[in-house]
Amino acid sequence: MKSIIWILILVIVDQLSKILTVLKLKGSAPISLIPGVFELTYVENTGVAFGIFANKEYGPILLSVFTGVVFLLILYFRYKLPLTKKYDTIRFVLSFLIAGALGNLIDRVRLGYVIDMLHFYWFEFPVFNIADSYVVVSSIVLVILVLTKYRDLEF
Repeated sequence: MKSIIWILILVIVDQLSKILTVLKLKGSAPISLIPGVFELTYVENTGVAFGIFANKEYGPILLSVFTGVVFLLILYFRYKLPLTKKYDTIRFVLSFLIAGALGNLIDRVRLGYVIDMLHFYWFEFPVFNIADSYVVVSSIVLVILVLTKYRDLEF
């Protein structure tokens, strides 16, 4: 139950950031928060994370299906974990992964694209959003955990 509440909070934070981005930045110039380094901007991303495969003809429908399948696989993996304290850390990390996938899936199904707003432009990093951050950071942590603390994990 705690995991579901945590996931909902994370999704709400992501969705609120996107609503604020639309209200404050759509049709406006980017807002520089750290001049020469970081800005808030408005981008409609029809691709996957960080704009990869944006504007391809197979478009939002294929990406929505793919995202949905990956989301279901993550949920399956999450709920196959034994309900012991030993797996609390991995469940916590998976909550971020689920929230990130769900946050972007909501956009893709509702809008046909994902709203991105965070831009580190001093090294030309693609524009991304909070849900992307959840997915990337939790994926890295998950790999580290599986290779170290949870090497004995079997399904």
